[in-house]
Amino acid sequence: MTKDKNTDFYEVPQAEEFGEVENPMDLFGAWMEEAEAHEPNDPNAMSLATVDGSGLPNVRMVLLKGIQGGTFVFYTNLESAKGRELEANPKAALCFHWKSLRRQIRIRGVITPVSDTDADAYFASRARGSRIGAWASLQSRPLESRFALEKAVAKFTAKHGVGEVPRPPCWSGFSLSPVEIEFWHDRPFRLHERVVFRRDASNESWSKTRLYP
Repeated sequence: MTKDKNTDFYEVPQAEEFGEVENPMDLFGAWMEEAEAHEPNDPNAMSLATVDGSGLPNVRMVLLKGIQGGTFVFYTNLESAKGRELEANPKAALCFHWKSLRRQIRIRGVITPVSDTDADAYFASRARGSRIGAWASLQSRPLESRFALEKAVAKFTAKHGVGEVPRPPCWSGFSLSPVEIEFWHDRPFRLHERVVFRRDASNESWSKTRLYP
């Protein structure tokens, strides 16, 4: 990928290059690889959109922790707002935005829980302080003071002072199986490049459409 010195825009794959792509996961992998090389902070950061019981949308930033079998995997406290919302309505949307590359990927799909084996393995890979924090934090619920959180951290640090820190029962992950993936690249004069891949189910092939900016 090169940079246009006259416009300060990164060059985007041309129409024929997008046309050669049949599987959007291949293009996602290529874009993520470039993001990891150029984006200064958290290239795997993505917004996660859910809806509550009244249908009101909710969105927050989370970290993509892996691609498994063509699904996007992330982890959270199951008793958090997003955990409860995903349990009640197992559909969600993701958005990656890489400002340094002027690129964006939007994804929509169906949510399923990860296995206990996968959740255990990922939890064990986290820093010890993060594992303690997962026990101490009642995520999304009211916190009376910062001192109360620090007290809870101290309590669980003492409790798990020796040996491994087990995964809390309320902490696990989800995978999103995509049914729609849209690639967007900024271009001069708002004439952006947009290509969307769609399918009705995860076992079906993708259709591809170019969109007006």
